[in-house]
Amino acid sequence: MWNLTINGTDLYHILNWFFIYSFLGWVWETFYVSTKHGEFVNRGFVSGPFCTIYGFGAISVYLILKPIENHVLLLFLGGIVVATVLEYITAVLMESIFHTSWWDYSDQKFNFQGRICLGCSLGWGLFTVGLFRVLHPVVSDFVELYSRKTGEIAVCVVTVVYIVDFAFSAAAAFHIHERIPAWEQALDQMRVELLVQAREKMENLEESSGLSRDRIKKQLENKLGRLDDVALIKELEEKRTAMLSDISEELQKRKEAMAGKVSHNMQRFVKAYPNLNRGYKIHKKYGFGRRNKDAE
Repeated sequence: MWNLTINGTDLYHILNWFFIYSFLGWVWETFYVSTKHGEFVNRGFVSGPFCTIYGFGAISVYLILKPIENHVLLLFLGGIVVATVLEYITAVLMESIFHTSWWDYSDQKFNFQGRICLGCSLGWGLFTVGLFRVLHPVVSDFVELYSRKTGEIAVCVVTVVYIVDFAFSAAAAFHIHERIPAWEQALDQMRVELLVQAREKMENLEESSGLSRDRIKKQLENKLGRLDDVALIKELEEKRTAMLSDISEELQKRKEAMAGKVSHNMQRFVKAYPNLNRGYKIHKKYGFGRRNKDAE
């Protein structure tokens, strides 16, 4: 089994590389999102430290583009095509299977159906060049540091653990779309209550400052008023923005809490992918998804 080859590379090395790249992808995704949110966020589909799409993507790109590895420009262009096609197909499949969207580029310029976008595609091209020129030689050398027997045992153990982990994660993902509408309905009511409270606080602040809402609006539009008024208006607008941001964070925390009452994996999904339903609603109009009147 281990000597089965694909495009000149045996299964032993492919599986070792797959799990290493899946782990490295998880490190990158988790670091980026955790830094952005200021707290730890597990960005893997499974609970363990793996982002499967990175492992599958890296191996696919390597095996397909290996014949042109000495041509940088072709690697760059090939990486754009192969990785982008893979990303699109994966998005469609996951939406069709789980009825949720696991990434959404609808807010990005030059996106296609919200599933892929030009910026990410160019990034995949650069990643492909870096993969062949820098990363893969290091990963390949690392695999050779341990014995073949050790590698075979490690791959077998990790594969079994991964399959079990994937089964539990997939079970949660299969049913999360059924829960989201009820959560969002409850959150809509909470949002109204929090916005009313925020508005009352802002009105009290405006009243205590001596600046009416109409006066603030007029001075913002015409950029008129004394310097002290301008500074006060700026401060009030900053507080308004901060309040709206606090409301969004509070709603997200409550959504995570509701998901946590169902299962750990659902809570993890909601935290790592807050727009599961929003993205699906947007992408669904392009097809490839289950028809559902509630999602339209």
